[in-house]
Amino acid sequence: MAAPRNVVVETGVRLMKDEQEEDSPKGAKLDGKLGWEFTAFLTVFAVFGVGLFCIYLTMPAAEYGKLRVPRSVSDLRLLKDQLGTYATVYPTKFILGYCSIYIFMQTFMIPGTIFMSLLAGALFGVKGIFLVVFNATAGASSCFFLSKLIGRPIVVWLWPEKLKFFQAEIAKRRDNLLNYMLFLRITPTLPNLFINLASPIVDIPFHVFLLATVVGIIPASYITVRAGLALGDLNSVKDLYDMKTLIVLFLIGFISILPTVLKRKRIYE
Repeated sequence: MAAPRNVVVETGVRLMKDEQEEDSPKGAKLDGKLGWEFTAFLTVFAVFGVGLFCIYLTMPAAEYGKLRVPRSVSDLRLLKDQLGTYATVYPTKFILGYCSIYIFMQTFMIPGTIFMSLLAGALFGVKGIFLVVFNATAGASSCFFLSKLIGRPIVVWLWPEKLKFFQAEIAKRRDNLLNYMLFLRITPTLPNLFINLASPIVDIPFHVFLLATVVGIIPASYITVRAGLALGDLNSVKDLYDMKTLIVLFLIGFISILPTVLKRKRIYE
């Protein structure tokens, strides 16, 4: 009859310990860390917001009603016609506003950057590829550091299985991480949003992430900018990546990991 009493006593002691841990300095430190991270997130968001608002105020009043983030190809055509003159007359102001909006959307995971890339092609031609690569890289880098700050619970909640897979693949390829990251950036194997958020969580060094992003997004950026040149022939963003385009991207991706494959083959031989 003594055994149940011991169980009750042990359970009570365990509960008391849990309560003490919750009230301990360690628990308070964790709460403080979460509070600091949330404050940092709000600060970054506020800085971007104030910057965008200041740029908005520098625009002529006649252009205010024309500003909207396109959500379809038809919206994009209309926006191109409305902003074409402004981009020609005020190129510096337009590029500053364009870059700010693009980086803001990429940093805070707001859908629609594909339309911004198409707009760069429609307004600036092939030269728009430099604008797209710069903004996509800057936005991805901002998203990387933001995820390093507060991204772990978001990624674990949204993609638990995909994160485990990604972590295992990164662990196997530590010696050739740049080649693998280039492959992921060039091909649509994993969504870019997931790569931006998950990379700091699986301890990918930022210099590897940055270099893979700059080089790896060039093929897709070129395809998107070229499509923006022929905006009138585009019916949907789905038309950007037909089977032929996907094959080309995967071929380029396999070329990026070819040195790793050849190196492993020599080791086995």
